[in-house]
Amino acid sequence: MIAIIDYGRGNLFSVEKAFVKLGADAIVTNDIEKIRRADKVVLPGVGAFGDCMETLKKAELIPVIQEAAASGKPFLGICLGLQLLFERSEESPGVAGLGIFKGAIRQIVAPNLKVPHMGWNSLSLRNATPLLKGLPENPYVYFVHSFHAVPEDASIITAVTEYGSELTAAVGRGNVQAMQFHPEKSSSVGLKILESFVKNKAV
Repeated sequence: MIAIIDYGRGNLFSVEKAFVKLGADAIVTNDIEKIRRADKVVLPGVGAFGDCMETLKKAELIPVIQEAAASGKPFLGICLGLQLLFERSEESPGVAGLGIFKGAIRQIVAPNLKVPHMGWNSLSLRNATPLLKGLPENPYVYFVHSFHAVPEDASIITAVTEYGSELTAAVGRGNVQAMQFHPEKSSSVGLKILESFVKNKAV
């Protein structure tokens, strides 16, 4: 069973719909015990870093998310769900992130380009992850973001995209993988990524 963490924000039901289309058993929930018992966990998100961390804190979801990431079970962050995995963000100075990955979230600097970075853009794949295997060369996926991850350890970057400069598009280490783009809005490429998450017992 896949638990999609519900903290009242973002693309929860479009993510659930994508998993259901793939035949997966997925539920949107904020029930701590259901999340704890799930075989796989998804942290989606849209909105501001600080607001979402405050909502997670009030819902007492931070410990169970950190526990799930440390447990070895497949864990997927999507969009803001990627950013929350880091220690801090320029969007919300002084607010601590989940700290699962070391590093910071920085504002996109793209002279002569519109920010937020919104729309379709291609990926350049980096370090291997099963979730990105079998994709076409330089696949196009859908982005909506004004901030991007700058990991302390660059080896966790699994894909990048170009928008004014090179931006982190996906990260991963072991069972914890995350995408800055929206796989649930990225047509056949996105469904292929989510299908790989469904089928992999570990990543």
